[in-house]
Amino acid sequence: MRVRNKLVYILCLLSLVLRAQEKSYDTSDSLLVRAIFDEALLHGKSYNQLNYLCKAIGHRITGSPQAELALEWAQSEVSRYNVDRLMMQNVQAEHWVRGDKEWVAISEDVDLLLNACALGGSVSTDGPLQAQVVEVSGMEELSRYSAGELKGKIVFLNEPMDKSLINTFDAYGACVSQRYNGAAEAAKYGAVAVLVRSMTTLTDVKAHTGSMGYKEGIARIPAAAISTQDADILHSYIEDLGTATVTMNLSCYTAAAKVNTNNLIAEIRGSENPEKVIVFGAHIDSWDKGEGAHDDGAGVVQCMEVLRLFKAIGIKPKNTIRMVLYMNEENGNMGGKTYAAKAKADGENHICAIESDRGGFSPRGFSIDAKDSQIMTIAKWEELLEEYGLHYFKKGYSGVDIGPLKSKENRVNDNLILMGLFPDSQRYFDYHHSKDDIFENVNQRELELGGASMATMVYLMDKYWYLF
Repeated sequence: MRVRNKLVYILCLLSLVLRAQEKSYDTSDSLLVRAIFDEALLHGKSYNQLNYLCKAIGHRITGSPQAELALEWAQSEVSRYNVDRLMMQNVQAEHWVRGDKEWVAISEDVDLLLNACALGGSVSTDGPLQAQVVEVSGMEELSRYSAGELKGKIVFLNEPMDKSLINTFDAYGACVSQRYNGAAEAAKYGAVAVLVRSMTTLTDVKAHTGSMGYKEGIARIPAAAISTQDADILHSYIEDLGTATVTMNLSCYTAAAKVNTNNLIAEIRGSENPEKVIVFGAHIDSWDKGEGAHDDGAGVVQCMEVLRLFKAIGIKPKNTIRMVLYMNEENGNMGGKTYAAKAKADGENHICAIESDRGGFSPRGFSIDAKDSQIMTIAKWEELLEEYGLHYFKKGYSGVDIGPLKSKENRVNDNLILMGLFPDSQRYFDYHHSKDDIFENVNQRELELGGASMATMVYLMDKYWYLF
């Protein structure tokens, strides 16, 4: 009996020791995190850098002169931080051009111009295209048609984002398939073009562009987005009159030859485990509406700020930390795919990948694509980070550019953790892919908090990598 009691005592003592070790940070981290946020908020460079990126360079669609200027500018800025490696990584991608003709009108008694823009990747109308409109509430209703039933029609996909969902990214994800897949699906039933309700929670007059795709063996038909206000007008027109005819004129095209462009890579070599890589990044390309301020200029300057913060504070990472500014996220993701393929081919050991691509709004935490046990360990840092507004550490989507690192083809590590900076989402889709995505709509303090949050997570993942 005494032996048993002694064994129970030892086990209880061991349990207490293990429980004490569960706290996955120490008191020195509080001082270091405070230093990161102080440096970012008092001496941050990201806001001025975003101003230059948006105002001096502007929007940055893949293959454009502005996209190449942005890469050169970012390389010049980062070179000031004395990183251990700074290089361009070649990327081949398609170059889509909007063209100079872009209008959509209701054509019954009097032409009524709608606020519209071509979706990225769309083919042209090859001159004005006029046809009767058939409205559907989304992809589910569209799937009920049969082959040939929509022959010669323009399909109007009018599913709104669900405003009742608090996380607007959930609302976006629930209906964005009508934008990306709508043209290919409508063409199967004989449609000659599609109009898509803009992806925003606002009712406004701005058309929001975005990527769309075609499928092999299915006719490629033109696709355009119309503003939510005009979508409601077109809906009312059809409801009142029973029909509507629309004329579309788009002169967009995809260049015959792919363009040679680049990802920008900068890294600080690890002092203990240089072969282990923590990558963090954002995409430097944008759509050709607005200035790409929130999507994803904010992420670009936040990631550049991570490097500056590490150097300014004197943080010497144990593992190699690497920034990647990806090209072509918006219309092909060739930057992310190229990076992942090269990492796989080189046998690199990535232990974590972090992305900022949800706008420069107040950071709330990180959504995490990882094993439950890994998420639980990260979530323990909430106690350390809550005073900075960071409290969201949950399983979820990480990002387009880092996703290929976990793909079947390019999986670099079965224990790889993917994370996406998770800011407040309420205003993101007010600006997303529209002419209002401009520098003036980014708040300096919120932007700087995001950069500090990214740097903090890189620091914690680097220091405590062995816990995963």
